[in-house]
Amino acid sequence: MQVVKLAHYSIRSFDLEKSSRFYERVLGFTPGYRPPFDFPGVWLYMGGDEKDFGTVHIIGIDPSNPEGLKKYLGDKEIPLTGTGTVDHIAFLVTGLVEFWDVFKAEGIAWRDRTVPSLGLHQVFIEDPSGVTIELNFPASEIDAVGSYASHASATVGEQP
Repeated sequence: MQVVKLAHYSIRSFDLEKSSRFYERVLGFTPGYRPPFDFPGVWLYMGGDEKDFGTVHIIGIDPSNPEGLKKYLGDKEIPLTGTGTVDHIAFLVTGLVEFWDVFKAEGIAWRDRTVPSLGLHQVFIEDPSGVTIELNFPASEIDAVGSYASHASATVGEQP
């Protein structure tokens, strides 16, 4: 028995549209098929492949009609913002400079960190619900540009 890969992660959101837009515009995910559950939501996919049932499931919280969600997933208290019991979600990615440009255009704060012993450059952002997302780039990408400050003037990002 073994775990092969992350199937998906789910986020409960009070602003389904804003959360969905974030994952589409910032991370490039694509909305796709979602079964007709009795509560609002959207399933987002990496690319056009829908065979693995999505990467991010955003569950809409409808305070005026919470019964469908309660019946299917149970009732739980969640903070209005923040990661709650999930610390962060990580993705392996490429295109560091392009991501910086998207963050700046979207007004998203980020933190860059390099882990030299792993050959890994990490960028941390938060989605609209406050869930921390870690983007892992090959360290060679930061080596090629030096730092965000050498790429363009940082108004939102933070370089250690």
